[in-house]
Amino acid sequence: MENPSPAAALGRALWALLLATLGAAGLPRGGESVCSARAPAKYSITFTGKWSQTAFPKQYPMFRPPAQWSSLLGAAHSSDYSMWRKNQYVSNGLRDFAERGEAWALMKEIEAAGEALQSVHAVFSAPAVPSGTGQTSAELEVQRRHSLVSFVVRIVPSPDWFVGVDSLDLCDGDQWREQAALDLYPYDAGTDSGFTFSSPNFATIPQDTVTEITSSSPSHPANSFYYPRLKALPPIARVTLVRLRQSPRAFVPPAPVPPSRDNEIVDSASVPETPLDCEVSLWSSWGLCGGPCGRLGAKSRTRYVRVQPANNGSPCPELEEEAECVPDNCV
Repeated sequence: MENPSPAAALGRALWALLLATLGAAGLPRGGESVCSARAPAKYSITFTGKWSQTAFPKQYPMFRPPAQWSSLLGAAHSSDYSMWRKNQYVSNGLRDFAERGEAWALMKEIEAAGEALQSVHAVFSAPAVPSGTGQTSAELEVQRRHSLVSFVVRIVPSPDWFVGVDSLDLCDGDQWREQAALDLYPYDAGTDSGFTFSSPNFATIPQDTVTEITSSSPSHPANSFYYPRLKALPPIARVTLVRLRQSPRAFVPPAPVPPSRDNEIVDSASVPETPLDCEVSLWSSWGLCGGPCGRLGAKSRTRYVRVQPANNGSPCPELEEEAECVPDNCV
C-alpha cells in the first residue's frame, strides 16, 4: 500500500478540522451546561407592560407620543450569539432599534450570525403595544443546540431606553422548562445621553456600555426614573414563557390579567403607588423694599412648582417669602 502524499494528508487533516468545527457550531462554550433534550420545543411568549402613571408618575408621557412599547424582536440562539448584554457595547443594529425603533439592521445582524456560525435557530417578533400597560405575544421554537432566548422592546418615547432578556436558557439538563417568568427593568443602550423620555437627540460620544437604569442612577433629579425615596424601581414590564404541547387542546395557559379595549390593562390594587415628591425652583431675587419713611418695610421673593406631588409624595413648600428691610424709596 502506497503512503499518502503530503498534499493528500494535509487535505484529510483540513477536512477533519472542518467537520469538527461544523459539529461544534451552536454548542455551549466551555463551563456552560449542555442541553440534552431530544425533540425541539415550542413556547408562547407574552410581554406585559406595567408602565402606568401610578407606578411611574414622574414625567409620565401623556401625548406626542403617549407612553407605549415598540414591537418585540427576539431570537432563539446558542451561546455563540449575543443580542445585547449588560456592561457591553451594543451593535449598530441594536442602537437603531433602541433609539428609533428601526429593526431592519438588527434583523440583518441576527441573520448574519445565523449564517456564519449557525448560532441562531429562529427569529420571532410580536406586535407593538399602543399604551404603557398592555400585552403582546408570539410563539417561538428552541432546540438543544439553540436553547437560549433573547429579545428587546423599546420604551417609547425615550432617548435609547429598552427592556429585554439576555440569553435565558429554557433547557434544564435533558428536559425543557415548563414555564419561565421574569420581571423587566429599564436599560440604557449607551448611545444617547438624554435624561428624560422626551429628550432631543444627544449622541453619547464616545459610546457607553449598556447600563441598568435604577431609582438612583443616573443620579440626576432631571432623570425620568429618578425616585430617590425608592430602594428599587418597580418592574416596568414582565415576560412569561409557557411551553406549548403538541396537542393544542392539552395546553392550558396561566390566567393572564384580563385586557380591556385596545389591549390595555386597567390598573389594579396590586399596582404599586410610587410616591412623587414636590419639586420647586430656586428662589427668585428679592424684590424692592417698600414701606413708609422712618419705619421698616417689606420685600418678597418667590419660587414656582416644577413637579406636582403624587401618590402621597411630600407636599409643596411655601412659594412666597417675605422679610423686613429698610425701604429703598420711602413714601
